[in-house]
Amino acid sequence: MRLVVVGRVREPALAEMIASYETRAIRYWPLEIVEVKEEHGRDAAVAMRREGERLLERAADSVLIACDERGDSLSSTAFSEWLQRLREGGRDVSFVIGGAYGLAPAVREAAARRITLAPFTLPHELARLVLVEQLYRAGTIVRREPYHKA
Repeated sequence: MRLVVVGRVREPALAEMIASYETRAIRYWPLEIVEVKEEHGRDAAVAMRREGERLLERAADSVLIACDERGDSLSSTAFSEWLQRLREGGRDVSFVIGGAYGLAPAVREAAARRITLAPFTLPHELARLVLVEQLYRAGTIVRREPYHKA
């Protein structure tokens, strides 16, 4: 399983929380974190396209799951069951999170599935925190451990 994200987390407190949940999630899922270069500039469309190319390149050999506010909404339990089925299928999975400009259309189109992490738009760093927390929660649900409260 791979998390392919645009940019590094700049806020130290948020970076610490993300690292904590990544460490917890790794106990349940083989997890690789890939950070691709964030684009800066005045042209948002160009930046989004370039970031999208990097995301696609790093997720090329796997089932691509786009984290997108227009994606499917899943409960934690449904997410854990779906994730377990993906892993049992033996395919590598890459969750991709776009940068400040969002996901390029090419990434959305290449995705095997789009999921939403919230019913509203999240900053990409916060989306990363929500996703790794849900990966950790999914692991505890699959193993029937007490973290998740229905």
